[in-house]
Amino acid sequence: MIWWVLLLPLLWFAAFRYRRRRMYELASRVPGVGELPLIGAAHKFIGSTEVSVDPVDLEMVMRTCMEKDDLHRFTRPLIGFGAIFAPVSIWRPRRKILQPAFKPKIVESFVPVFAEQSMKLARKLGEVGGRKVKLLPYISSYTLDSTCETTLGVKINAQDNAMSPFLVELGRVLQVVTERIFRLWLQPEWLFRCSPQYRQQRASCELLHGFTDQVIMKKREELKAQKSKSPKADRTIDLSDYDSKSFLELLIQFSGREGGYSNEELREEILTLIIGSTDSTASTIGYALDLLAKYPHVQDKVHEELDEVFGASERLLQKEDLMRLKYLDCVIKETLRLFPPAPFLIRKVEEEVTLPSGCVMPAGSGIIACMWGTQRNPKYWGPDADAFDPDRFLPERAALRHPCAFMAFSVGPRNCIGYQYALTSIKSALSSVLRFHRVRGRVEGGNTPHIRVKIDVMMKAVNGHELTLERRSQRCPQQDQSSGPQNDQVFTVDPNYQPGRITNRLMDIAESTLPGSRTEADTYAAAKRT
Repeated sequence: MIWWVLLLPLLWFAAFRYRRRRMYELASRVPGVGELPLIGAAHKFIGSTEVSVDPVDLEMVMRTCMEKDDLHRFTRPLIGFGAIFAPVSIWRPRRKILQPAFKPKIVESFVPVFAEQSMKLARKLGEVGGRKVKLLPYISSYTLDSTCETTLGVKINAQDNAMSPFLVELGRVLQVVTERIFRLWLQPEWLFRCSPQYRQQRASCELLHGFTDQVIMKKREELKAQKSKSPKADRTIDLSDYDSKSFLELLIQFSGREGGYSNEELREEILTLIIGSTDSTASTIGYALDLLAKYPHVQDKVHEELDEVFGASERLLQKEDLMRLKYLDCVIKETLRLFPPAPFLIRKVEEEVTLPSGCVMPAGSGIIACMWGTQRNPKYWGPDADAFDPDRFLPERAALRHPCAFMAFSVGPRNCIGYQYALTSIKSALSSVLRFHRVRGRVEGGNTPHIRVKIDVMMKAVNGHELTLERRSQRCPQQDQSSGPQNDQVFTVDPNYQPGRITNRLMDIAESTLPGSRTEADTYAAAKRT
């Protein structure tokens, strides 16, 4: 009997090696990679070993390897088969429906939302000005507010309520996703279901799904009522009426209304949009403010540009202003180059492919596309590739590099469909904050910025961008004049609340608010609970 116990593992290992024989053969041809028994090439990644990345190879990978890696399965309980992480068979038809919703004219229609919410962010930061504070929670509340208003068409007023249920539960479920990625014992589904993280995930998803489903159903009812009143006008999509439509309404229309997306598919796409834009946009805004604090001479140039565009006025940002903020645009792109929110992309190789460098990737293998390394590759960015220099993105210099040397929004058919939407939100927030404030922090002694980072679902600063904001003058944005409630009217929740206790109340609030009007009072307003 003991011989069988010893023999079975050896037989399994032999079969495992045999199935992967082609992969081992091709890996042996890659220069500089040597394997040891059991641990493979893991020893090569200990210490300060540098890994070179080539945008020429990555361009082929991004254009030919469409399937995402299995690690994305950990997001499935929350977003299902949302297009960002969906298998190709699901992604391809959904992408065709999503594409028209991100046309420039539609994105421009959301500028008033970004302007109003970013001015509120500037006011909130002004209230804590003069002392060091972690900026990321404030910025995340801004991105969630603006994203939910443009996607669902409802206000959740997270900026007035740090304990907004939507914000809290979104953070909790994303933390569970991060733990599953980095804690190997939580990856097997059967073991994960025995953990407290599984119970937290289920409770958080219940709240997020329930609220989103209720908004979707109300929007369906609203569109059906409109159709019964004007059936002829309903046969065509009026693309001139952008400013009254959220992404939710556009997706219902573009997918064919009753015969298009199911409610579950709509929920998957909407939550994917909310998560994809909330976290990544907030991280980029935080990194940009951090870098401007480290390099005051760059911040001075940004302030000069803002003063030229806005003067001494306190008016809201308009879409025409965005085109004039050209240097701020360079700052944002240089921030994304040095600190991309998603530093890695993982793709599956379904059919054996030979890369331009000569490396042959076997079928069944996975490829990690490292944007962090690609965007700091000295071959394409020069010997000072690690330095912060927004002038790199001036038109005369941008034309000299390979198109895939900058891939913060990915490249190829599965690139980020919402990159213009993200850039508009980022530029709106930075322009509103920097018009009225100067960011102070540790000034960097050299050209290479040092920010400690960690990997959650996105790459974030360890210290949450702990900085000080000072008013540039006595001017500061006044109390926002939106129709939403103020601090004493906001839905608040005890930090130790149980999601199930408030889910029904959230459903009642969602049902009482039609998502079509972005000027409605806050969806979570007029309720205060512990």
